[in-house]
Amino acid sequence: MSQRVKRELFSIQVLQVIDACLIWLAFVTADWLRAPLRDIFNLPSGGDGGISEMIWVVYILVPLTPLILDRLSFYQRLRGRSISKSCQRLFRGIFLAAVVVGVFIVFAKIGEPRRLILGAGYVLSSLFILVRDRLTVRFLRMQMKGGGRGEHVVVAGRPEEVKKFCERLSDDDEECIKIVGQFDLEKGTVEDLCKMIDHTATQRVVVLSEHADFTRIAQLVEACEVQGVEAWIGTSLLPTKIARPSFDSMGGEGMLVFRSTPDFSWQMVAKSIIDWVGALLIMLASFPFWVLAYIGIKKASPGAPVFFKQERAGLYGKKFWIWKFRTMIPDAEQRLDKVKEEIGNEVDGPAFKLEQDPRIFPFGSFLRKYSIDELPQLINVLKGEMSLVGPRPLPLHEIEAISESAHRRRLSMKPGLTCLWQISGRSDITDFEEWVQLDTSYIDNWSIWEDIRILLMTVPAVLFGKGAK
Repeated sequence: MSQRVKRELFSIQVLQVIDACLIWLAFVTADWLRAPLRDIFNLPSGGDGGISEMIWVVYILVPLTPLILDRLSFYQRLRGRSISKSCQRLFRGIFLAAVVVGVFIVFAKIGEPRRLILGAGYVLSSLFILVRDRLTVRFLRMQMKGGGRGEHVVVAGRPEEVKKFCERLSDDDEECIKIVGQFDLEKGTVEDLCKMIDHTATQRVVVLSEHADFTRIAQLVEACEVQGVEAWIGTSLLPTKIARPSFDSMGGEGMLVFRSTPDFSWQMVAKSIIDWVGALLIMLASFPFWVLAYIGIKKASPGAPVFFKQERAGLYGKKFWIWKFRTMIPDAEQRLDKVKEEIGNEVDGPAFKLEQDPRIFPFGSFLRKYSIDELPQLINVLKGEMSLVGPRPLPLHEIEAISESAHRRRLSMKPGLTCLWQISGRSDITDFEEWVQLDTSYIDNWSIWEDIRILLMTVPAVLFGKGAK
């Protein structure tokens, strides 16, 4: 992660902490203003209780509101943002936070908050944060005018490369840097670069490495090192379509890392917490269905085991045993090849799906339609072998049948109970290529909010048996 990105992340976190404090201050102020406001508007007394009786509202809004605002890009691209754009994002964030509080009031029944304090708190929170935002914007603009911002940068590369690079710079990039020199990587010497650095007070040299050899790059890095100037090397020397380059170290040696899966972040930690807590709550809430499945399977298929376990491919292909309620006859695995030969496969690819699979007994069809047979996989989630949301795990023999290496990228995230495939028609999707595209799209665009969206959309998909066969 670059120093600039680290500074930006730190700045955003500082602003979030400040806004959280302002929200707290807004509700304390609203509590203090409650009596004067009641007198001004001639409102009846609401009792002696104040903010102490609704402190839970503050505990929700203080951490939640800055996170929602961050999701709405309220803390990004501040310098060029107008007051109307700030107001639009701020009021959307406050509204969404208010909706969450409303949901708690209706469903959790924690207690009815003081409406005067709540209303005044929302208004003051919006006002305080808006004032903070405009002061921040003004401060950043003053820094830009005073030369406090805009690192001096020399771009080194072939002239056509440098031109394209400059054209690709975003508004945010141009606000943070000032290109003070362009160095011809083919014709210029190291001494020429050193002179350019001296004359322009350069803080950073960006080397476009697509047509440069390692020896030449090493010379430029050494020249920057001697003068204490940052050297940034473009990764076009090793072009990638999906993987994102980053830097790390191992064995005392710097490593250029190309990663095509989500980075470790607070969202990944949140995903693990949601997995464990969610799996536990769903198990408790779905206990009657466990009993129903157990009794129904015992009656429909006496003498056979209630649970079915199968070895599946987990994260990066690591083997684990998946648990399900049994929906097929006891010797279903042994009859698989015969079914494939006599009836065929409705999926184009290594995965096997069949709408009218003769191995499924009637009660098993019911369990499959409403995904009750998947409930024991919550045990796999609690064990850390699966996630609530992720690509569905395939049997080992189907993984071994994958011919395209690109299809194995779906193994780069922990498998899940539900996924985009689950909410997009499930068994109605008969093209394995489309299935893989949904999985890789999920991996490439993953966020904790995407997981929450998929979980919410899974509920109607399961209740109405959408695409289940």
